[in-house]
Amino acid sequence: SVQKIKDKGTVVIGHRESSIPHSYLLDGKPVGYSMDVCAAIVETLKKDLNLPNLKVEYKAVTSSTRIPEIQAGNIDMECGTTTNSVKRQEQVAFSINHYVTEVRMAVKKGSNIKSIADLNGKSVVTTQGTTSDKYIKQGEKEAQVNVTNVFGKDHADSFAQVEAGSAVAFFMDDNILAGLIANAKVPADFEIVGPVLSTEPYGIMLNKGDAEMKKLADKAVMEMIKSGAMEKAYKKWFQSPIQLTGGKTTNLNWPMNESLKKAIAEPSDKGI
Repeated sequence: SVQKIKDKGTVVIGHRESSIPHSYLLDGKPVGYSMDVCAAIVETLKKDLNLPNLKVEYKAVTSSTRIPEIQAGNIDMECGTTTNSVKRQEQVAFSINHYVTEVRMAVKKGSNIKSIADLNGKSVVTTQGTTSDKYIKQGEKEAQVNVTNVFGKDHADSFAQVEAGSAVAFFMDDNILAGLIANAKVPADFEIVGPVLSTEPYGIMLNKGDAEMKKLADKAVMEMIKSGAMEKAYKKWFQSPIQLTGGKTTNLNWPMNESLKKAIAEPSDKGI
């Protein structure tokens, strides 16, 4: 809460460890597109709350722990790849959306998988505690296919299952898939295919009981959108060379999808 931040002189940021390029560790430090948005929120807190010496602490979260950590007040904001959904809004608050993703699937090239129907009788992976699980189940029902659903403990684990061949497809947000592919041993072995199962806005997740925090977070996101800083951050993380752990460099070469262009043109905190 803003009160706790003032009292302690510290803000605690929840981050992901392998959600390239939104929120991942580089030499032990969390970096990424969502982390840049959170850094802008921190600057707004410093300025508007008159806390020039505000300290920042970082705490790693997973898909399963991120909501409980926000609710318990262990983190003040979560800077990752969290879908702003109406259902989650019952438990937490979200800033104005700073990203929009399209849920599709990553497969090995040459696997001849292009649609949900091609998955019949095969193993399909998604990450535990994520919204993609729901969409793949709906897609299976509509296409009347029978697949074996397996779960990864995080995105890196899910992708490793496609790499190893124990699952033929990984359903996830397109940008996360693009990041994992860029970081794979042989990026050219994989592709993103299939229908857009869902279009999902991401927001910075906040504690539901703190209207002042939301106001400050929204102000920071809005300023980034209006000043063009959001588009610059996108170019920096999605269309330029970025550093990965171990001295590796990659470029996602991932142009902005139509859904994100629309979200930047018409900012809102609407959930799906």
